[in-house]
Amino acid sequence: MSKEITSRETDYSQWYNDLVVKGELADHSAVRGCMVIRPYGFALWENMRDALDKMFKDTGHVNAYFPLFIPKSFLSKEAAHVEGFAKECAVVTHYRLKNDPDGGGVIVDPEAKLEEELIIRPTSETIIWNTYKDWVQSYRDLPLLINQWANVVRWEMRTRLFLRTAEFLWQEGHTAHATRDEAIEETEKMLGVYATFVEDFMALPVIKGIKTPGERFAGAEETYCIESLMQDGKALQAGTSHFLGQNFAKAFDVKFSNKENQLEYVWATSWGVSTRLVGALVMAHSDDQGLILPPKIAPFQVVIVPIYKGDEQKTMIDEKVNAIIGELKAMGIRVKYDDNDNARPGWKFAEYEMKGVPVRLAIGTRDLEKNVVEVARRDTKEKRVVPLEGIAQYLEILLADIQAGMFNKAKDYLDEHITPANSWDEFEKLLDEKGGFIAAHWDGTAETEEAIKEKTKATIRCIPLNNKQEEGKCILTGKPSKERVLFARAY
Repeated sequence: MSKEITSRETDYSQWYNDLVVKGELADHSAVRGCMVIRPYGFALWENMRDALDKMFKDTGHVNAYFPLFIPKSFLSKEAAHVEGFAKECAVVTHYRLKNDPDGGGVIVDPEAKLEEELIIRPTSETIIWNTYKDWVQSYRDLPLLINQWANVVRWEMRTRLFLRTAEFLWQEGHTAHATRDEAIEETEKMLGVYATFVEDFMALPVIKGIKTPGERFAGAEETYCIESLMQDGKALQAGTSHFLGQNFAKAFDVKFSNKENQLEYVWATSWGVSTRLVGALVMAHSDDQGLILPPKIAPFQVVIVPIYKGDEQKTMIDEKVNAIIGELKAMGIRVKYDDNDNARPGWKFAEYEMKGVPVRLAIGTRDLEKNVVEVARRDTKEKRVVPLEGIAQYLEILLADIQAGMFNKAKDYLDEHITPANSWDEFEKLLDEKGGFIAAHWDGTAETEEAIKEKTKATIRCIPLNNKQEEGKCILTGKPSKERVLFARAY
């Protein structure tokens, strides 16, 4: 199967697409720019979603659901917001079809034009804050800590499975607070939740930082982000958390009576991650033989493949494997027993290597006689013959070791690809020859930021939190600078 995969060295973009399709994560759909998430890919997303959902609820948040459609007038109420999303909006103008009298199938009924067009949500701040106006009257109603799992539409012209599609799945948190400090604390807290999830569950190290004004979310006062690094040296934004100030509260007139019985506008945040994280997972860990998935979120953590001839041998193996499965499930380990007789063991080995299952067990009648099993780990491809006695405990430790090993490998790669640049020539050379994050001085102006982007296609990914302050000169203009920022080419 690996022969069907383009190598990373030959064509990294095609390698990624091959893995997503051949690893049965997703397919292209009949709708341009949209994708079909296949069951295996959706199981991966469900594991990610469930882990995040628990983290949200552990921090006091609850789930709700808001409409897919947003009245056009709502987007007009926050100027920066509508400007940021106007070019990506899909618009509903009619509500009915009818048969073409000329026999051309169905057509839009011209008599069924909506009085006001509806926008298919690109994000939900406007519809949610219009609702919060009815929910918030007093300081006793605050904070509102609400999240929704939903789909959104952003009409992308250049799409790629998981990384950038016209429709995608995500979660979006929208919270309301009585004070500025509470809202900022919430924004930073949720950034920490994202960083913990991506590092602990996805085995992917991140850099926490804030965006420049030019890269800030439309309508936010501050955007916090986590940035990750892919194997081709390009950065990928893995999550964002926005301090919205009182912008949306003022736009939708959301006020509350404080403890002194005075009216104030509430303070807001929003934060989100999407199925783009699946793409990050593929690009950060996988190899030319297929996917490599972290055990904590892999659809199956262990797959067992029997090797036998005839029903009698199969029955003997089944008995032992069912006992092993019982032990593994009791420990919360997700296991699959592939006793399908339509494929040979070698084909199954290749399939599960392609799909990135962390651990594969192969067991035959000779293994039963010796009371052993062959254990193969996907990340290092190491194989070992292990006693069947205590196998569940062995696998529990092995899965934890794989999870830690994947993170450490990715962390080493990240650390090796954060490089300072002190001149324009050095900056360009590093971008072209090494990639990764380039730590360089910037004069703080939007004009210089845009000029660097035009010249190199590199953007300021973030200003790291707790950034070291140092005197320096902007790599492009030579003007004074007090800190380095992180540049990279990015997805």
